[in-house]
Amino acid sequence: MAGQQFQYDDSGNTFFYFLTSFVGLIVIPATYYLWPRDQNAEQLRLKSLRRVHGRCLWYRLRLMKSQQSIVPTLKKAALLFGWAVFLLLAYKVSKLDREYQEYNPYEVLNLDPGASLSEIKKQYRVLSLKFHPDKGGDEATFMRIAKAYAALTNEQSRQNWEMYGNPDGPGATSFGIALPAWIVDQKNSMLVLLVYGLAFMVILPVVVGTWWYRSIRYSGDQILINTTQLFMHFMYKTPNMNMKRLAMVLTAAFEFDPRSNKEATIRPTDNIEVPQLIRELGNINVKKKEPPFCYPYSLKARVLVLAHLARMDVSEELEEDQRFVVRKSPALLQEMINVGCQLTMMANSRGGFHAPRLVTIENCMKLTQMTVQGLQESKSPLLQLPHFEEEHLRYCISKKYKVRSLQDLVSLKDSDRRSMLRFLGEEKYDEVMAVLGSFPHITMDTKLQVLDDEDSNNITAGSIVTVTVTLTRKRMAVSSESSKAKTKVWQNKSKGAKKTAKSKKKKLTKKKATSAPAKTKQPQLIWVNLAPSAAGKEEEDEASDKGSESDEGEANKDSPSERDDDSDKQSDTEVDEMEWEALQQSIQRRERALLETKSKVTHPVYSLYFPEEKQEWWWLYIADRRDQTLVSMPYHVCTLKDTEEVELKFPAPSKTGNYQYSVILRSDSYLGLDQIKPLKLEVHEAKAMLDNHPQWDIPDTEEEDEEQEDSDGIEESEDDDEDND
Repeated sequence: MAGQQFQYDDSGNTFFYFLTSFVGLIVIPATYYLWPRDQNAEQLRLKSLRRVHGRCLWYRLRLMKSQQSIVPTLKKAALLFGWAVFLLLAYKVSKLDREYQEYNPYEVLNLDPGASLSEIKKQYRVLSLKFHPDKGGDEATFMRIAKAYAALTNEQSRQNWEMYGNPDGPGATSFGIALPAWIVDQKNSMLVLLVYGLAFMVILPVVVGTWWYRSIRYSGDQILINTTQLFMHFMYKTPNMNMKRLAMVLTAAFEFDPRSNKEATIRPTDNIEVPQLIRELGNINVKKKEPPFCYPYSLKARVLVLAHLARMDVSEELEEDQRFVVRKSPALLQEMINVGCQLTMMANSRGGFHAPRLVTIENCMKLTQMTVQGLQESKSPLLQLPHFEEEHLRYCISKKYKVRSLQDLVSLKDSDRRSMLRFLGEEKYDEVMAVLGSFPHITMDTKLQVLDDEDSNNITAGSIVTVTVTLTRKRMAVSSESSKAKTKVWQNKSKGAKKTAKSKKKKLTKKKATSAPAKTKQPQLIWVNLAPSAAGKEEEDEASDKGSESDEGEANKDSPSERDDDSDKQSDTEVDEMEWEALQQSIQRRERALLETKSKVTHPVYSLYFPEEKQEWWWLYIADRRDQTLVSMPYHVCTLKDTEEVELKFPAPSKTGNYQYSVILRSDSYLGLDQIKPLKLEVHEAKAMLDNHPQWDIPDTEEEDEEQEDSDGIEESEDDDEDND
C-alpha cells in the first residue's frame, strides 16, 4: 500500500505559486478601489462651477488642495510597484520547470509509442554507447534510459508502469508545502517563533482592539455616543429651546473636546485671542457655570461659531479651528434633530415627560441654514448673494421696490432690478444673476390617502394616513421666466388682481352658457375639462367606438333606470380598478426604493463662508403648528436632483372631526426658501367590525360532511392497525 509523505519545497517552486496568488489578491482589488480618479474630470467639474461658485470658500480651498496634494501620486506609485512585483512573480512562475510530469519510457528512449521489441533493443544499444558513464556520458541520463528499457522489456516493470505510472510500482504520495524549508530549519526556529508571536499575539490584537474601541464610541452616523447622550439629556431637560441655548448645547459636543477627538486642538494663544473675540461679540453667557458649557473647549467652540455667524475676521490659527467646528456642525445638528424625534416618539408611546417642542426642532434646522450660509437669524436672506453688504439693503427695502427676499428679487422686472442694483457694476451684476439663477425653486404636490384600505380616500379614526409628496426642483431663474404671465407662488394677490380674476371668471361662465352648440367655441370647453377623471375618458372612448352602432340600437334602448344602474356599476368597477392599480404602483415604488441606492450628490450649495462642499438636502415633515407638535417625523431628503417622491405616514387622530395640519419643506442649506402647505384632514368614525362575516357562514351540510369524513378516516386507521397486528 502506498504511503503519504509531506515535504517542504526545497526548490521554492510551489512557494512562488503561493506568493503570486497572494500578491494578486491584494493588488487587483486595491487598484479598483484606491486608484485615484481622473484628476482632469475633477478639474473640468470645478471649471464648470467657477462662474457661480468661484467666490465660495470651499471652492477656493478645493483648488488649493488639488494643487498641493501629493496623495494621488503616492497612491499611483504604490499600486504600480505592486503590479511590478505581481508581474515579476508571474514571469518567474512561467519559467519554472514542470516537476510533476507523467512518466513515459518511449519519450525517454526517443521512440514512437507501440515500437517493436527489436526497435527498443536497437535504440537502447545506440543510447548506451552515447550516455554510458564508461564512455564519458551522463550517469543520471543513463539511469533513466536503463529504467525506461527495463519498463518496456521486463514484464513486471511493464505491468507496474501501466498500472501505477512507475516501473518500480506504487510509490509514496508526495505533497509539497508552499513554504521554503529554511522556515522550519532548527537553526531559525527562534526567529520564526518570534515573528509568529509578534504577528498573532501583539499586532493582530492591537489592530482589532483599536478598531473595536473606536467603533463602540461612534454611532452609525459617525457621531460620538457621548455626544448623543449629551444632546438627549439637554433636550429632555429643556423641551423649549431658543437659538442661544441651542448654540450652547451644540458647541458642548464631545467632538470639540481634545480628550475625545484628536482633531480638536486647544492652543496656548487661545487665552489671548478667545477673550478678545468675546469682547467683540458681546453677551454670550460666559459667566454661566453649568457644565459642560463652562469648559474651555465648549466656550472656544461657541465663540468660533458665533464669530462665523457674524462673519467676523479671526486670526489664521483660529481660522483653522473655526473651519473644523463649522464643518462638524451640520452633522451634529442633524443628530440633535434625530434625538428630538426619538424623544417625541417615546413621549407619544409611553408618556410621563414632555416631548421637545416643534420650535426646538425647527430651530435646529434654522441653525443649520445659518451655519452653512454664515448668517445670523435676524439678517436678510439677500446677504447670501455675492457683493451684497448691509449698507446695500436700503436700496432693496425702499418703498419703491420692497424687496426683502430672494423671491421678491426674482419677481422684479429686469429694468427695475438693474435700477435697484445700480451699486453693482456689470460684471458683478451678471455674477449675482448667475448665482441667483442657480438657487433652487421647489414645487410641492401632496396626495392624501389611506393605503391597504377598501376606501383609500376615507380617513377613519386611528387609521394610518399616507401623504405622498412629490417634490420637483427647478432653477429659480427658469421658474421665474416661465411664470411671468402667472401669479407667482410667493406673491400675494392684490385687490386689483382679485377683481380682474373675478371678472374673467364671470366672462368664462357666460361663454360656457352661450357657446355649447357652437363648434368654434370648442377649445374653451376643452380648457374647462382639462382634468377629467380616468373613468370619464374611458366612457368617452367607448361612446366614440359605439357611435356607428347608435342608429341600430335606438329601437332597443333600455329604460333610463336600467341604464343608470349599468353606468353606476361600470363606474364602480372602473374606480375599483383605478384604486387597485394605484395600490400596485405604490407597492412597486416602495420595493424599488428599497432595492435602489441613490446617490446623495444632488446640487452643490452656494455658500460664501462654508469650508466644505455641501449638497442640497431638505427636511420634509408634517406638523400641527397650533399645538406646536410633530405629526410625522422629519424625513431627510438627500436625493432630490430633479424629482423625488416621499411618503410620510402618521396615525389619524382618535377623535372624529376636521384637523388642520401643515406639510413643511425646509432647506438645510439656504435661508428663505422654506415652504409651508396646508393639509386638511377630515376624520370619520371607523367602520364597525362584522361579527358574522359571510366567509365564516358554513352550511350545516358541509359540517356534517366534514364530520363524516373525519369518522371514516378514524375507522380506516383502526382497520389498518388491526391488519398490522
